Amino acid sequence: MRHDEFIGQVQARAALPDPGAAERAVRATLETLAERLPDGLVTHLAAQLPHEIAEHLHRVITARDGDPEQRGAAERFDLTAFSGRVAWRGGVSEDAAVREATAVFEVLDAALAPELMERLERSLPQDIRALLPTARVRDSETGAGAG
Repeated sequence: MRHDEFIGQVQARAALPDPGAAERAVRATLETLAERLPDGLVTHLAAQLPHEIAEHLHRVITARDGDPEQRGAAERFDLTAFSGRVAWRGGVSEDAAVREATAVFEVLDAALAPELMERLERSLPQDIRALLPTARVRDSETGAGAG
């Protein structure tokens, strides 16, 4: 998937007014996601994304490399912290942050290999995982809640 296509799909799915807002949503979501995941998985995600999109992930890894205590480690936080960080980075409300992050995850699902999306899903806590399209589909099929 090309950069413009990725941004366009996020813009459409999140009903954002322009590509700049979609870029902001992608940056805020991916930087926060990269903080939550181990570096190895972040590197694999970045390898399957357009260079400009992957840079948001690489930026977090580079920042962690500068701190020996953080190198390679994922931070542990829940959906409340996730949405708060996305909202802060994006300059939007937490409700908007969840809507935008969900759109980014939907586009990631289309852009990444299915095995990589499964690894991503397994790496997230259940409350954040509920934003992923694969988790929402599975929950609707089983009748289970995402909580």
